Amino acid sequence: MTLKAYRGEILSVPHDPRHHPDAVRHEPDGLLVAEDGIIVARGAYADLADRYPGVAVETLSGLIVPGFIDAHVHYPQMDRIAAHGEQLLDWLERHIFPAEKAFADRAHASQVADLFLNELLRNGTTSALVFPTVHAHSVDALFDAALARNMRIASGKVLMDLGPEGLRDTVEAAREDSEALIRRWRGRGRLSYAVTPRFALTSSDAQLRLAGDLLAAHPDILLHTHLAENLRECAAVIDRFPDAYHYLDAYDRFGMVGARSVFAHGIHMCDRSCARMAEAGAGIAICPSSNLFLGSGFLDFELADRHGIRLGLGTDIGAGTSFSMLFTAGLAYQAALARGTALDPFRGLYLATAGSAALVHIDDRVGSLVPGQEADFVVLDSRATPLLARRTTGASLAERLFALQILGDDRAIGRTYIMGECAWDRNSEGLA
Repeated sequence: MTLKAYRGEILSVPHDPRHHPDAVRHEPDGLLVAEDGIIVARGAYADLADRYPGVAVETLSGLIVPGFIDAHVHYPQMDRIAAHGEQLLDWLERHIFPAEKAFADRAHASQVADLFLNELLRNGTTSALVFPTVHAHSVDALFDAALARNMRIASGKVLMDLGPEGLRDTVEAAREDSEALIRRWRGRGRLSYAVTPRFALTSSDAQLRLAGDLLAAHPDILLHTHLAENLRECAAVIDRFPDAYHYLDAYDRFGMVGARSVFAHGIHMCDRSCARMAEAGAGIAICPSSNLFLGSGFLDFELADRHGIRLGLGTDIGAGTSFSMLFTAGLAYQAALARGTALDPFRGLYLATAGSAALVHIDDRVGSLVPGQEADFVVLDSRATPLLARRTTGASLAERLFALQILGDDRAIGRTYIMGECAWDRNSEGLA
């Protein structure tokens, strides 16, 4: 058994501050103790230090927060960030589908997976729910790279039998590949599987039914797809499924709406679909960066909160324009304010950590820095840039956190820790 201790200012938000007035947990001079990568104690340094004599204490300068959890991101799209000129459907055809066809080459998939996970760590993201491509080996490449880094990653082969030439599978191939991937990767390291139909328009009824069948057969896996992102997309879905009450109903009729279902975007939803989502226990990965970049719109926080929908936060690379969950939380504030809701900075941190963890069903493992959880954490530097330093000097905790969300980016990540081991150190300019 190996004990390690970390001293510094510690902050986490285990519960949604909107519902829990005492959700914020903060130790100005705290101690975090981990045994073999699992947190065994957390509290004020003065209260805990004498309980662990002889344990070396690493003093960390900065604000220690849980590792960020990206609830929706596409690793094959990282090379198409900043692709100009289109809204969703045309953007996919012009920029994304050609890029994803290159993943027919396993070596290319492995190279991008390595770069992608390194970029996550550089931005303080320690866990993620990730879209690969239709190619089964794109999942293998990602999981191999995640296993080598001991990262907590969920993913699954994309299903799209109505996709373009070169990105089109079949119902039977999707079934065989998905079952093989589940057998190959279930229970390995910190990995988990997600059934991943791209969205309603790229799968036949038979394939959508297959997705529901896989979920029913494997109750421990997730459903990960897109929902109500773009008005033209929504209209096309209703044309395709004229008997559906709304977009969500197009999935629901195939058994795809349940407690382990994660829907990215959800920005064009009616009361009826929100009520059904809340009833099922499903949730939304909020993607403010990509919604703004593609001109899609903004999530209605008030509507989602009124129905009690589970929420997390995603960068949605590559329509999203930054890997930084700090930056993404800042955009979530701006998107919420555009629709009349002032997002509290502590709720922003919750969405990027414990909220996303709950959404992807790993909140028993990560997201809150509490005993029993894995010691994934990030050290934030509020003096990373001259402007940040000037804005945060003498500021309250809430002001510092908000400034980090609005002005911060990858430069504000001092270190990233995985299971108590330093995986990224800005001062050494790379992976530890």
